[in-house]
Amino acid sequence: MKHDKFDVVHDEPMLVGECPLWHPVEYALYWVDIDGYAVHRVHPASGKYSKWKMASEPSALALAEDGLLVATRTGFVHLNTTTGRITGLIASPFDTATTRFNDGRVDAMGRFWVGTLFEPRTAPAAEMYVLECGKLRRAWAGGMTNSNGLAFSPDGTSMYHADTASHRIDRYAFDLAHGTVGERHPFQAFPDDKSAPGYGGRPDGAAVDSEGAYWIAMYEGGRILRFSPEGELLRELLVPMRCPTMVAFGGSDLQTLYITSASKGRSPEELAMYPLSGKVLCTSVDVPGRKEHFYQP
Repeated sequence: MKHDKFDVVHDEPMLVGECPLWHPVEYALYWVDIDGYAVHRVHPASGKYSKWKMASEPSALALAEDGLLVATRTGFVHLNTTTGRITGLIASPFDTATTRFNDGRVDAMGRFWVGTLFEPRTAPAAEMYVLECGKLRRAWAGGMTNSNGLAFSPDGTSMYHADTASHRIDRYAFDLAHGTVGERHPFQAFPDDKSAPGYGGRPDGAAVDSEGAYWIAMYEGGRILRFSPEGELLRELLVPMRCPTMVAFGGSDLQTLYITSASKGRSPEELAMYPLSGKVLCTSVDVPGRKEHFYQP
């Protein structure tokens, strides 16, 4: 299988690399290793690298004043990326023995939306939370097991959301002014039989570009898909690992696509076949992305 051309951004393999996030002021890429309990940063121009250990698994990042907001299993913390100081903000409002925060993104009004993962995967018991002006509220509960693929349309009228466990992506009506989610519309559904020929993976992390197209990493599918707002498949990007986890746009022109991936739980045979598993990669794309919004406290 022929893959597109990629460069290695960071050569250390992550266990579960996730949430790549481009900082438009620092010109740096951040990401997390969930099972490695760490937040990472690299300045591509200089190659300077930094790492911060977390007390519990970090899963989602938001740009913030003096650093980042980090959603971890036990709650939200502020990471001062200059001093390295970590300050607890809000504890997780759920049973952390069975649930942790997962994928998240900031909307155009500065709210930090973060969904959860119900780890037993025995019921659609995941939830969606919103951190808004320092207070946490629950947006909805149930209907999903592994909240993922969160992204917003450029005009702020739609929210994309994936439930990885059910191999489904939905598009919701979104009221940006009030921070509320409306009617759900099915966007994409993927086959869930992993033993079937041509199994293409399940939807994980995502991003929306400047044309409003939705890019989704297909975990265990070894590919990134780009869909139009109407759901038409525009591009399939084959990647040199089976488990890409999320994408982000970066670089001075936002035309570099960064891709995180996972190596945890993969067989020795798979890791030998895909030696870039777990590493952070990048490739050039024709359509630029969009700047990520800062959280507004």
